[in-house]
Formats: sequence, C-alpha cells, structure tokens
Amino acid sequence: MCRHLGYLGPPAPVGELLTRGGHSLRTQSWQPREMRGGGTINADGFGVAWWVPVVESLGSEPTRGTHARVPVPDAGRTAGGVGGAGKAPGTDEMRRAGEVRGVHEVGEVRGAGGVGGLDEARGAGEVRMAGGIGGRSPVTLVASRYRNPAPIWTDPAVDEVLPQLRSTAVVAAVRSATVGMPVERSACAPFTRGRWAFSHNGVVQDWQRVLTEVAAELGVTTLLAAESQTDAALLWVILHDLLEKLAEAAEYDRMPIEPDGGAAPAANGYAIAETPESWTLIADDWPERAAVPGRALRLLVSAVLARAPHARLNLLLSDGETLWATTVYHSLSALVTDTSVALSSEPYDDDPRWQAIADGQLVTARPGHLSVVPLASAESERAPS
Repeated sequence: MCRHLGYLGPPAPVGELLTRGGHSLRTQSWQPREMRGGGTINADGFGVAWWVPVVESLGSEPTRGTHARVPVPDAGRTAGGVGGAGKAPGTDEMRRAGEVRGVHEVGEVRGAGGVGGLDEARGAGEVRMAGGIGGRSPVTLVASRYRNPAPIWTDPAVDEVLPQLRSTAVVAAVRSATVGMPVERSACAPFTRGRWAFSHNGVVQDWQRVLTEVAAELGVTTLLAAESQTDAALLWVILHDLLEKLAEAAEYDRMPIEPDGGAAPAANGYAIAETPESWTLIADDWPERAAVPGRALRLLVSAVLARAPHARLNLLLSDGETLWATTVYHSLSALVTDTSVALSSEPYDDDPRWQAIADGQLVTARPGHLSVVPLASAESERAPS
C-alpha cells in the first residue's frame, strides 16, 4: 500500500532524493520489503512536492486576510543576465530576508487561493530563512509538485529534470492503488494546498460512507473539493479543513483583546499568520506551532478508526519546515541528524541511525529533533466548533 518519504535539511536535488540509497523510494516501487497485507509493487503512479519561496509585499505589513505575494526572483537574473537586463527587482530585499539561490520548478503549483497546472518550467528561487525584516521574514513557502500516473521507473523526468531542482524540503510517494480506485494523475500523492503537502499510505474500508460521516462529525462541508474519488483525496480535504479551523482557534486564543474590543498586538511578541497556507511566527515558537497539525491528525485518525477500526492510516504532512506523520498499521522509519531529518516507509539505505517507529504513534520531526508520542491522547480531543 504505497510508500512515502519526507525530507528536511540542507538544499538537495529533488530527483536525487527519489533515488537516494540502495533501497531508494524508486526501488521501493518495484521491490518493497514491508508491504504489510496490501499489494506487491507500487506501480500506479508517483508524485513529489517541494517548496517554493514567495514573498509578501515589502515595505508594509500585509492586511489581515490578505497575502500580497510575489515569487522570489531568480538569483541568476543579475546584470548581464536574461536579455542583458539588470538585477531582478527585489533581489537585495530578498537577500536581507534570506539567502536567495536560483532554482527552477516543474509540475503543479498551488497557491493559497487555488490551483494552477503547469506543463512548462518556471523560474523560482531557494531561500534560506534568516531573521527577516524587523524580526519578521516576508518570505514564506508554497508547495509545488510534479505527479505522473505511470510507474516512477518509466518517467525520465526523475533523472533528467527533477535533479535540477533543489529544495530544503521534499515529500514524495509511490502509489499502489486500492482495487476499485482510479489510476489517474489526480489520485497520486502528494496532495497540496498553499504551503501544505500530504500523503496517505494505507486504506479506509468503505471509505465513501466512513469519510462522509467523518466529515459531517468534524463540520467539513467541502468534500466536493477532493481532486479524485479516493480515500486519500477525501482524507486530505478533511485534514486541511481541520488545519484551518484549529489554526483560527489557536490564533483567537492567543490574541489579547483591547478594552474597545479590538485585537491588540500579542504581548509576548508572537503572532500566527492569517491562514495555515502562510503560517508565520514572529518568534521561534515551534512547539506551539507544531501542536496544531498534530492535533488535527489525532482528530482525523480517531474519527476514522471509530467507524473503520481496521483502517490503515499512515499519514505524512509537511509545511516545508516540519514533518508530521502517523503510524497506523504500516511501517515508518526515521533518520535524524543535526542538520536533516527523513521519514520513510522503509529505510532507503543501511545507515545504522534509522529508527523504526512503533505502531499507533504521532511523529513530529525537524532537523535535530524527533518527537514520537502515542496517537491516543492523554486527554480527549474535541473537534473545533
């Protein structure tokens, strides 16, 4: 039942991460070692997401609910660059916010407001986040992706195009379609929106009934937004809705109220961005920020298992800065170093530092940090109203 991979660390070629190691994700597509009770190969398509930096309008704070963004200019467009034109507008500002390096993207880009399919390459940039301007970096990340319903080993882009892209974050998957579900590009993970990318390794039995009931319980009314008629696509719609609601609730809880009823600046200097698609904190408040996606995953898994106790729910989520994962039935391993972290259905090499994750766990990971806690929360979770 599928294999997936998440990576955070120094900039790496996107294609190389798909072929890294003697037991790479590509190798796992035809020679998986731990396909627990579902399928023998993963030949029903693949996909990979990486993160493209964008910048909010410089010189002014974005209006609440509005994110005026432009792509980070390609660092290669300096004097003597394209058409002999001068330096790309905004490059100096970008360098003050973070280091910009040239890169190109291929595939699909989903912005905060919708989806746009790309068949051609476009210029983007790679940003290493630094302090930002006035303590807040105007640069945020948006997930871009490439997908193909054919087996990964048949696509020359894996060796010829994707290695030209470099990213500090990647989520990738090879697919083994459940009988009765379509084999099509829109059914291939990762599913993306804004800065989020999501993959599901597993199956939800009687998924149409189960996930319709789960959506109703959690107040999700957007199931028609699913890209494909699959359990994974519906899981993503429900999860993304939860991310939005929980982020809104967290923002409300943290926002002091002035006597006139207006919102006051956060006394502790922290602020959550308006939506999960452009999540930004003024301070390095990672534990609190990481809690919202973790809670969303707990709620989703709990609601599904209450109706389909034999569901297999290995979920993988990233915002380009953190990885979250669940283990329900299928295998997952983690490789953590001081500078990088990888979560993979199966270890892609023989590095002795790989750690097998037990069943029934919620995983939160960043370079140098790995948190593994039981999915069964010590305190009951309630869906946001």
